[in-house]
Amino acid sequence: MKNKLIRVDSSDIVSAVFGSCDSNLDIIEKKFSVSLQNRVADDGGEMIAVFSEDEESVNLAAEAVRYLVKMAKYNGSITDQSVMYVCDTVMAGKSGELESFGDDTICVTMKGKPIKAKTVGQKHYVNAIKKNTIVLGIGPAGTGKTFLAVAMAVKALREKQVSRIILTRPAIEAGEKLGFLPGDLQSKIDPYLRPLYDSLFEMMGAENYQRQVEKGVIEVAPLAYMRGRTLDDSFIILDEAQNCTPEQMKMFLTRLGFNSKAVVTGDLTQTDLPAGQKSGLSEAVKILSGIEDIEIHAFTERDVVRHKLVQKIILAYEKFDREKREKQEQRRAGEGKKTFVRKDS
Repeated sequence: MKNKLIRVDSSDIVSAVFGSCDSNLDIIEKKFSVSLQNRVADDGGEMIAVFSEDEESVNLAAEAVRYLVKMAKYNGSITDQSVMYVCDTVMAGKSGELESFGDDTICVTMKGKPIKAKTVGQKHYVNAIKKNTIVLGIGPAGTGKTFLAVAMAVKALREKQVSRIILTRPAIEAGEKLGFLPGDLQSKIDPYLRPLYDSLFEMMGAENYQRQVEKGVIEVAPLAYMRGRTLDDSFIILDEAQNCTPEQMKMFLTRLGFNSKAVVTGDLTQTDLPAGQKSGLSEAVKILSGIEDIEIHAFTERDVVRHKLVQKIILAYEKFDREKREKQEQRRAGEGKKTFVRKDS
């Protein structure tokens, strides 16, 4: 029986790694086909022991446990999603990516909860926002594109790097569907901006948010309201950018003023534009690639931090779309091989 021992600072760290009712423990054991136990060292210290008949399984599991111990030190608790992420990363031979994790709190919510990157992809995204004037965050639902961008905006405002936050998104249903909603124009638009409100409420509190809005420090508005403006000393976020037309995207990007930063987020697989209408985000990714001080960050399903089923749903849809494209290509190839035989009269 092969085994490895990982030294742990306290029983609280062991509890965090093992999870509530050993839920994290079960994931690790199943992923690597190993057994884990809590041990007490000769000097009274805490240890986690990894056992298996297979030496490679022990080594991989021990490596995953070490990263989870490190994560528990700066995060306090570990979700089953984080455990799955670490295990999958180690099994894929990419454990070096996990070295970048540290106690990098972006900001703290009104309830005192620290906001931090939970995956390597999120970590790179946050670093890209720090280093560049414009960042395009592209990826599937649940990867934290908008939430982390709002967190970085709140951080910049609190540290007086900017004097205001502007959040916008296209209300592509600004025709008849909005007309059926009650209230004035702002009331009709609010449902489309609700995700942005939710993020701000969590970080600032509803009352503080309202005060900042009244003072003009925070503005949440549909994209159409951006035309003709120059946005200086601002942190600007364009959400759901896959629903922008190329003209709207160009208009937004050219609003950028002095001492401002812009983050554009979107999921190119969930475009709600009319059939045949090209996405401005898709076009911007091609046009802006390689320009200095602009970074395009692509998230993957491994960065999903919502319910674990979201990741499976994304993969299922990707498989469906891939098979659909393959069938279309085969059908076109078959049609190209058809020959027409002329009958003699």
